[in-house]
Amino acid sequence: MWSIGVISYILLCGSRPFYGRTESAIFRCVLRANPNFEDMPWPSISPTGKDFVKRLLNKDHRKRMTAAQALAHPWLRDENPGLLLDFSVYKLVRSYIRASPFRRSALKALAKAIPDEELVFLKAQFMLLDPKDGGLSLNNFTTALTRYATDAMMESKLPDILNTMQPLVQKKLDFEEFCAAGVSVYQLEALEEWEQIATSAFEQFEQEGNRVISVQELAGEMSVGPNAYPLLKDWIRSSDGKLSFLGYAKFLHGVTVRSSSSRPR
Repeated sequence: MWSIGVISYILLCGSRPFYGRTESAIFRCVLRANPNFEDMPWPSISPTGKDFVKRLLNKDHRKRMTAAQALAHPWLRDENPGLLLDFSVYKLVRSYIRASPFRRSALKALAKAIPDEELVFLKAQFMLLDPKDGGLSLNNFTTALTRYATDAMMESKLPDILNTMQPLVQKKLDFEEFCAAGVSVYQLEALEEWEQIATSAFEQFEQEGNRVISVQELAGEMSVGPNAYPLLKDWIRSSDGKLSFLGYAKFLHGVTVRSSSSRPR
């Protein structure tokens, strides 16, 4: 997807996003510089066109669009005869249904704060899974895999992922929960309006999911050991023992614990 972003950049403006006289110079430029979207002809290119290229040229692969997301992007949507099922959704749904109730509450709050234009892709993916009575069961995911998967996909870990989605035999995912499962925190962080989204999500979380949590329990949620206790303590408000805004934003990542100069609200 990175290469498609580079090609799209060149086709739109006629120059390369990263320049150097040698391969090593180009590589250093990729590491240290950002593509120029200010000079001509970029001011005359549509906002959706620029957004498409920017989302492909994000250096963090977790924030970069997938192939299915690129095909669903507004810049291509009018010309797109049909959308593809994004099989990364399977991994996200598996993680969601295996997550703790506390984490699922955090993701549900985030899903409610997503702008409508960011929901277009998730709505399309939900419909490709052919929901019955407004919900998705394990059978929907199994049938879609048979219908849309290539031979290479069938030989990958996707069938194994299905085997770990057994809770969907008993309980269906409605659209709201599907959005909570399918949202990518990393991709949302790449949006200019991320701070507004996170603030709105935290307000929802305060009303519907935030609760008293100990440092030890939070460490268990994050799968980290006692060495992280001092850092996690800063994520919990001393006033009521609940997650702060900083703690909520960090908790959404779910895996990596990093220090931050930001202070909790």
